[in-house]
Amino acid sequence: MPREWNTPDRERWTAPIHQLLKAIDNHTCFYIETGDFWHEEQAQILRTYVKNLKIFIHKEEGWND
Repeated sequence: MPREWNTPDRERWTAPIHQLLKAIDNHTCFYIETGDFWHEEQAQILRTYVKNLKIFIHKEEGWND
């Protein structure tokens, strides 16, 4: 079964994932600019969430990888 970029299971999550990735970028930039480790911690929390969300989406799509 070929993987599609947009499926019904994935479509509802596309915009939130995009916003989360932008938030990760913002936190990373603030960490680099200020050295405030809190931003790196928040970016890592969001990275973990996005990773887990993608695992959930793959399961919903029937992928086992």
